[in-house]
Amino acid sequence: MKNRKSIILLTLGLLLIIIAGLFYVIKLQDDKGPAPVTEVKDIPQVPVKELKEQYDVVVVGTDPEGVAAAVSAARNGLKTLLVDGKNREILGGLFTLGWLNSLDMNRAPDGVDYYNKGIFKEWFDRVEGDSFAIITATNAFHELVEAEDNIEVRLGMKSIEPIISTDGGATTVTGAKLTAADGTVLDITAGAVIDATQDGDFAAAAGAPFTFGREDIGDDKLLMAVTPVYELVNVTPEVWDAISKRQNNDDDPDTGANNESVWGFKEMWEYPSTNPERIRSRGLNIGRSVNDTAFINAVQIFEVDPFNPASIEEAYEIARKEIPLMLDYLKSLYPELEPIELGALAPELYVRETRHLIGEYRLTMTDLLEQQTHPDDIAFGSYPVDIQSTSSAPTDRGAVVMRPKFYGVPFRTLVPQEIDGLLVVGRSASFDSLPHGSARVVPLGMATAQAAGAAAKLAQEEGITFRELSASESLIATLKERLTEQGMDLTPPKLEPYPFISHPAYEGMKLAVSMGISQAGYGVDFGLDIESNPKRLFFNLTGASKTHPEAFAHSAEPSIKDIPTDQVSTMPLTLEQAAYSLLIAVEGEAVPAKALDVLMAGGLVQADTLALIKDRNKLTNGDVYMLIKDVVDALSTK
Repeated sequence: MKNRKSIILLTLGLLLIIIAGLFYVIKLQDDKGPAPVTEVKDIPQVPVKELKEQYDVVVVGTDPEGVAAAVSAARNGLKTLLVDGKNREILGGLFTLGWLNSLDMNRAPDGVDYYNKGIFKEWFDRVEGDSFAIITATNAFHELVEAEDNIEVRLGMKSIEPIISTDGGATTVTGAKLTAADGTVLDITAGAVIDATQDGDFAAAAGAPFTFGREDIGDDKLLMAVTPVYELVNVTPEVWDAISKRQNNDDDPDTGANNESVWGFKEMWEYPSTNPERIRSRGLNIGRSVNDTAFINAVQIFEVDPFNPASIEEAYEIARKEIPLMLDYLKSLYPELEPIELGALAPELYVRETRHLIGEYRLTMTDLLEQQTHPDDIAFGSYPVDIQSTSSAPTDRGAVVMRPKFYGVPFRTLVPQEIDGLLVVGRSASFDSLPHGSARVVPLGMATAQAAGAAAKLAQEEGITFRELSASESLIATLKERLTEQGMDLTPPKLEPYPFISHPAYEGMKLAVSMGISQAGYGVDFGLDIESNPKRLFFNLTGASKTHPEAFAHSAEPSIKDIPTDQVSTMPLTLEQAAYSLLIAVEGEAVPAKALDVLMAGGLVQADTLALIKDRNKLTNGDVYMLIKDVVDALSTK
């Protein structure tokens, strides 16, 4: 009997140890996020229901922002139709069909947590991490939609057109005209429409005002490069470990690796393209997936019209010819990659920018520089202002304007001017083209989408337009309370102003940054006290002339043509030379010794600005920015 009792007690003890161990493992997985996916699950099938003729909300576009908007609207009790006009069979768009599987995270100042949370967090908690498996992401989007009885989904529409009414001079979107692939047409009326398409297609068709590309800073032709993400196969754990070891042993702070992502490989910038005017590589971002696969975001293709199917197909043809050569070059640089092979190209291109809404508020670089909050903030941003290359010029490697810690995104950025009954979420919302380089990231876009879904409910409850909602302090407070209750974090952090705010040249710097002629990279030091030179001033004026051609109608190049080439970018910039260049840019002609007097007499340069200059024989960047500001203030019509 004693032996039997001892055996029972020993068995119970072992069971307790095993159970405790299991709880420990589960706790570790909870702390680290989901365990890596090792097998592919079938994608849930969104149930097809018979379409009604009326919904509370129609959400156009099934990118991540569209899913978030539809889920938010449904949870707020609205009958919601989620519809797409692209040839898509799954939800998730840019992530699941563009295969952009490495997230540009919207980090909080601690570098660990992230802003906004809400529906984005629900989705993020279902995937592997900052890089994820495409199948995991797809399942996560479908699971979120499947869980909501108030959502109906229609994919593959041939066209989706706005239904508009005009009454008393007010234009209102009242629904959407759907044309199915078989030609069937159905007019859907709705209390509101949320445009979650990548390019603001529905809103543009409704007549909402937009700028295109960098039109707001004087360039309406060039767009950031588009990228076909491509797949690598045979990325075994051994290969991944070898890649990670190399990148983590690199002294470059912008190079690294973890269990899901690898970044760096800057040598790929030197890849000798066989079609250098149209395609090249930059440094790689590699996101790990399942079944020994990974995806690379690195290819840049230029001169692509995202609205022209023939141009898109041409881009794919260029990519199909060049990417195998890129991979061969990559293997020659990194022998540990020899086992990998090229897989497929993403079904959809990664397009970074097209239209920018003109809304009730337009997010500016000043918002980022000054870490602005607004009464109607419904999201926060922090991603670096990442402006990718717009041309194949060797000198154009894009720019990082700055790495902001925080800025608020107002609800008004979702509300188009001139059109009611409509909100625009995601990267085509009302952002100037430069801050768009930060605000375009999907986590922030999903936050704006969640706000849009909740706002649709509140506006319909109150019987008011989105414009009226955006102007109501009390109702905006109600909207923010509801979003907080629904999982969003809208408490702004307490941060000190950046040091440049108190610099005497800040006002000039603010203008220079907004025109795209001053960048700080991944820091926040814009080099205001660094000495300038004649060539740099020429480049500054060339950039300023794009945004303010009415102020700088002429090229400043004649002002530096007599300076020896080996000195033009090294010699100090004097006030006399600066005045000469400014007046040449303004009037087309000038006498160096008299230029400053002419500028002063014409009110183009202010005495207060000259008083800030510490050394007239060695002007700084800050001095230059203030002089340019004086001219813009005097002559600009904007």
